[in-house]
Amino acid sequence: MKIYDTEGFPNPARIRIALAEKGATDEVSFVPVDVMGGEHREDAFKSMNPDATVPCLELADGTHISQCNAITEFIDGHFEGPSLTGTSPKQRAQIAMMNLRAENGLLNAVGAYFHHATEGLGPKLEIDQCAEWGNKQKDVAAQTMAYLDTVLANQEYLAGDAFSVADITAFAGLAFADFAKVEVPEQLSNLTAWRAKVAARPSISG
Repeated sequence: MKIYDTEGFPNPARIRIALAEKGATDEVSFVPVDVMGGEHREDAFKSMNPDATVPCLELADGTHISQCNAITEFIDGHFEGPSLTGTSPKQRAQIAMMNLRAENGLLNAVGAYFHHATEGLGPKLEIDQCAEWGNKQKDVAAQTMAYLDTVLANQEYLAGDAFSVADITAFAGLAFADFAKVEVPEQLSNLTAWRAKVAARPSISG
């Protein structure tokens, strides 16, 4: 199988971490997409992924799967190793809930700020900007960071005692925040400690 992505971007990073957690990085080939050159918006790429976003998974039978959560769902079910999305209905629901909170409230909120309220990826790619919306989403990201800090006051990881896709998403969101110069408040000690712990995992540090 192939993964079309742009190394170093937040959403591709989520998939690369998930693959590493499953010990499956060598089971796929990565095909670079020139996002800065607009390759993701060309017809050839959009025929695989009409969302015009990276990453996009291509299976051996030609099936294309986009959207990080869908790709991670496939990876988690296809490869052996500890589950990232949960094994019981309750666990799967809790992980899905926290993953969406991290995605919508942090990673996507930072993305909206970056793409709408800053120069982002430059004038050729950043069209129809709305700075007011971007700045409001920056506030959402700050509120989500504070919320995640309270969650981590009582448990090891965002969805309980086990590392999950929710942690991957939040970690990528904080990395994006660093890049976009969205400050992580120093007083969020639980979030900071969790981040250091996650950063030390072989799937990320290695």
